[in-house]
Amino acid sequence: MNKFIFFILLIFLFILIFLINGCNNQTTSSEIISRYDKIPIDTIKITPETDINPPKSYSLDYNNPVPVNGKLNSAGAEDSSFIMPDGNTIYFFFTPEVNIPVEKQILDGVTGIWVSKKINGEFGEPERIILQDKNKLALDGCEFVENNVMLFCSAREGYSGINWFSALFNENKNKWEFDKKVEFPEEWKVGELHEFNGELYYHSEREGGKGGLDIWKITRNEKGEWQTPENIESINTEKDEGWPALSPDGNELWLTKDYGLWRSKKINGEWQKPELIISPLAGEATIDNFGNVYFTHHFYKNDTMLEADIYVAYKK
Repeated sequence: MNKFIFFILLIFLFILIFLINGCNNQTTSSEIISRYDKIPIDTIKITPETDINPPKSYSLDYNNPVPVNGKLNSAGAEDSSFIMPDGNTIYFFFTPEVNIPVEKQILDGVTGIWVSKKINGEFGEPERIILQDKNKLALDGCEFVENNVMLFCSAREGYSGINWFSALFNENKNKWEFDKKVEFPEEWKVGELHEFNGELYYHSEREGGKGGLDIWKITRNEKGEWQTPENIESINTEKDEGWPALSPDGNELWLTKDYGLWRSKKINGEWQKPELIISPLAGEATIDNFGNVYFTHHFYKNDTMLEADIYVAYKK
């Protein structure tokens, strides 16, 4: 699901206050629902053969993108993925139908964060990650994972608006568990993020930027405290630059701009002017140790979004 739409829809979270007390048929964390049961039965899966705007590589470094193999993609919307460095585990946001209102998504029992693991070279059937208490409502997404810590954004019962939270992986139970709210100063307006070696890159439309969404960086001091955000001027323009992702070695910064994926390289400690790598309708990159780039490809027809899949451009 397009992230602008995701956040706009979440504004209507307050409507859900009326649903929380009045809805008796909502799904609880103990109930297992197949995501396929929630996809409309008349939905026709779009394939590369029927895609009217397939993404292409504009770089000699990458092959043309293809859908990830296995059982990850469906006729619903797979979006906002995060690949672990070894390339064997991928997290993503799923919703069965991109054009339904948020008050229905939050009650459908399947919209949220999912994970798929590679088995014999292919991604297996995904499993939902539930980070909310039983009988409480939450809409989780935009996940970032490092080792056993997950950062994610959420609109959830008990909190006002959209906030960042953390979850920890319990190895004894083999599951993710809710940890706490992540506190950022409100004026920072922290959007989707990527943390690397004590630096947090995120997009924001906060004041002081060049216009629209910009990429900002926050560093930690010796006490582990976040310092004042810094605008990365060499990357940003008056257009929207968003959804930052760093390569595992920290030498490439990928961003979404003009419905495509752009890459900036770090040379002598400075980020260079980004170059277009993949377009069109490609966004939210995530990179593994081998340099392969996973991303969201949205399918449109007559300016209407139909669904989304996770694609990969393999490095040559």
